[in-house]
Amino acid sequence: QVQLVESGGGLVQAGGSLRLSCAASGRTFSRYAMGWFRQAPGKEREFVAAISWSGGSTDYADSVKGRFTISRDNAKNTVYLQMNSLKPEDTAVYYCAVRNGKYGSSWPRAYDYWGQGTQVTVSS
Repeated sequence: QVQLVESGGGLVQAGGSLRLSCAASGRTFSRYAMGWFRQAPGKEREFVAAISWSGGSTDYADSVKGRFTISRDNAKNTVYLQMNSLKPEDTAVYYCAVRNGKYGSSWPRAYDYWGQGTQVTVSS
């Protein structure tokens, strides 16, 4: 069992930055790939970014490439999402997720555990 707790969401103006954190419980965090997803009101959950178990491989949705950066600190059992140049269309609840495998996936069903989400609101 892995428990995930996201933090760092909030209200920011367009063009601003936020850094989300996701703290994981469990002693085998370093064996899991991690992902970030988001869900806006009335829309399906969508892939944002993923990172491999070692941190050596990352993947991003086209909509966030060049603006968002995913990273992890296995010593702290934490994965991060640095979000720069935020746009109003980035407004959503952001979720982190754990996948029992070395590499991430853009498919939500590939993940085994999910956090409760953190709200990100970008004003224009």
